[in-house]
Amino acid sequence: MIYFLLKYIHLIGAAVLLGTGAGIAFFMLRAHLTGDPVIVAAVARIVVRADFLFTATAVVAQPLTGIALAYEAGYSLSESWIVLSIVLYFVTGAFWLPVVWIQMQMRNLAAASAAQRKPLPARYHKLFWTWFAFGFPAFGAVMGIFWLMIQRPSIW
Repeated sequence: MIYFLLKYIHLIGAAVLLGTGAGIAFFMLRAHLTGDPVIVAAVARIVVRADFLFTATAVVAQPLTGIALAYEAGYSLSESWIVLSIVLYFVTGAFWLPVVWIQMQMRNLAAASAAQRKPLPARYHKLFWTWFAFGFPAFGAVMGIFWLMIQRPSIW
């Protein structure tokens, strides 16, 4: 019973990570494409909240439930697919943490532009392209983790 409860929580956490990440990327991109600082500021406020509320919660739950699941299922944490999953999890985090900071900066710059009724500044655009670029390795790492969790291959 504990195994299935852990698995359920772990799968919900994985869905939240993937879904929130994809949703945030979609809405931030759509807001950016308007070029309207009012829209960008409003969407970025929501995105930052969503990252702290949903993504951060799942980020904490995933390793806890993952370790507990491995223990319950009798897997060693040194199995290659688990080790690689952990490495990819850290890769994801290495890109996600700066992205949260970037989103907060983009939100602040857009809000200031909106208040001054000015276009988005050059710094915002530089941050946006960094944010955009960071999404690819983070998303790729998450997709790799999903594949490893499903396949559980023996890599070495």
